[in-house]
Amino acid sequence: MHLLLTIAWRNIWRHPARSGVLIAAVAVGLWAAVMVIGWANGLMQQRMDYVIERELTHLQIHHPDFPDDGHPWDHIPDHNQITSWLDDHPQVRSHASRTITDGMLQSPVKTSGVRIRGIDVAAETRTTTFHENMVQGEFLDADLSNPAIISRILADEHNMRIGNRIVLTFENVDRELTSSAFHIAGLFTSASSEYDKRNIFVRSKDLTEILAGRPIFHEIGVMLVHEIETEAFVAMLNKHFEDILAQTWRELSPELSMIVELGDVMILLISLIIMAALGFGILNTMLMALFERMRELGMLLSIGMSKVRIFCMIMLEALILTFSGALIGMALAWLSLHHLGQTGINLEMFAQGAALIGFDYLIYPFLSIGDFLLMSLVVVSVTLAASLYPALKAVRIHPLEAARDA
Repeated sequence: MHLLLTIAWRNIWRHPARSGVLIAAVAVGLWAAVMVIGWANGLMQQRMDYVIERELTHLQIHHPDFPDDGHPWDHIPDHNQITSWLDDHPQVRSHASRTITDGMLQSPVKTSGVRIRGIDVAAETRTTTFHENMVQGEFLDADLSNPAIISRILADEHNMRIGNRIVLTFENVDRELTSSAFHIAGLFTSASSEYDKRNIFVRSKDLTEILAGRPIFHEIGVMLVHEIETEAFVAMLNKHFEDILAQTWRELSPELSMIVELGDVMILLISLIIMAALGFGILNTMLMALFERMRELGMLLSIGMSKVRIFCMIMLEALILTFSGALIGMALAWLSLHHLGQTGINLEMFAQGAALIGFDYLIYPFLSIGDFLLMSLVVVSVTLAASLYPALKAVRIHPLEAARDA
């Protein structure tokens, strides 16, 4: 084996320019593949974490008719019993009850259709990180009469500022239209401009007093200790309590689930394209080297070198070339990801377009150890597959024909 390694190493550096170009191509290609996959991982993970931690939570509980109709009278039955059960369950990290209704936001400038979300400040801040979206003013614990927070986009559209009065009109549980004045306590900005235009937040106790004259809740957002347990926990909730509908974040946001799945497909396609290019590069280089060395290989066969050793020598040359490039590419990729994982990839020039589809413009790429190992395994597999044909062609050389052709 030592002799084969020595011969393979010397054969590689007979043409240092060609071998160097292939090593550089492997290194750059692998670096590019890892960076693209890391960027895609960061993009998808950030979007998923953002939506789950700031908006949806791992799962939600509603009245069975509320997700489709959104009527204020379709509130959760036995709310206190459900929340007590959640408080005692070890899988539950936190939960927050919300009062929700659709209505109209009226200002001196215009009228907009909005979803009014009544929240309990203490429970909401324990359960979600939505309060981190605040960009001006105070959250709903402000010392105001009927405080409300709206998005900066909505405030600009209505030409409103903090402290201004708005009027919200909506249907109560008796199916009668009612209106009430609220005062803007603060402004928020989320990653999605569409979400910002659609939602405003008030205190749950203020909203329920107007809606029903008593505490009612339309949604319970639940964060679990481990996200992987969500589906099993939802099934248990639906079985344990009647007249409720518990849903996972994937059911609540099928578009987000589809984006995550498409992200996995995109990563697979990118990997296949780059690995295919890598495979053809190795195949081309090894075939060129093979045709240049026909006489030499024929002579080695004539003096008694076995076909197995010839086969192993060609495969070793391909593996040495690929591993050299792969190690350089992986090292560059690790350094790049380590740096960009802290500073992020700033795509501020696309911020407006990204906000329309709910993505942040600052992406923190990452790649797990498992992904690194998988990429390495794929590189080895592609190298072996691409080198197989030249190696088989080499062992089929007839010594006399090789001498005559030379």
